[in-house]
Amino acid sequence: MTAITPDTLRAELHKAADVVTSLAAKLTEADVPAPSALPGWTRGHVLAHIAGISNAMARQLEYAARGETVELYDGGYDGRTKAIEMSAGHALAQHRADVDSALERALRAFDALDAHSGAGGWHAPISYRGGVVLDGGFALWRELVIHTSDLNTGRGPETWSRPFCEHLFSFLAARVPDGQKLVLQPLGLPPVTIGHGGRSTVVSGMVTDIAAWLAGREPSLGSLRASAAADSVDLPELLPWPSGVPAR
Repeated sequence: MTAITPDTLRAELHKAADVVTSLAAKLTEADVPAPSALPGWTRGHVLAHIAGISNAMARQLEYAARGETVELYDGGYDGRTKAIEMSAGHALAQHRADVDSALERALRAFDALDAHSGAGGWHAPISYRGGVVLDGGFALWRELVIHTSDLNTGRGPETWSRPFCEHLFSFLAARVPDGQKLVLQPLGLPPVTIGHGGRSTVVSGMVTDIAAWLAGREPSLGSLRASAAADSVDLPELLPWPSGVPAR
């Protein structure tokens, strides 16, 4: 798999943000309360979450630049949920303004990293997953790309890039249950093994379908197949998405 450098990641964040704003610009007022691809969430919920996580990650970087850390969301996970519910029903113009402002704030924070050196910059500690700024950059990339597909506007996982899918293979290896090993076989690409158990399952298909399944989204190309000992089997159950809160 190709390693993604900080400069590449920053460029990907800009591209992902451009896609979000472009799609938001095409929505109508009637689109906001319509269902998203996420159960129980409207498009308004998704837009509110995109604004919320963008502001939250910007705040992580702003504190990190001062040598400080701060929780990801004010009020923790409950605060996140309340903020989304309060904002989901906003008018389209407010959603667009909130998303544009939050993305601008986040991108400005990541663009400023060139000015930092030593213990700061991409390797400054943040509270997200007990990691560093680079981890926050990858997290925002995941949030923007995946939730763009969740908006349910016709731009699904089939649009995800190979580097993004390969990143998900690595990050979402944490979803493989103990005792299991998954051999991911994207069509036309080298296999990737995740997990370390004795029970081995081969999951084959288009790279975007495999990544979508790992991310808990509906594969859009219908290519997924699972096999064990050369026999067709059901796709294995996965563990929950890795928490953004460090384990205590």
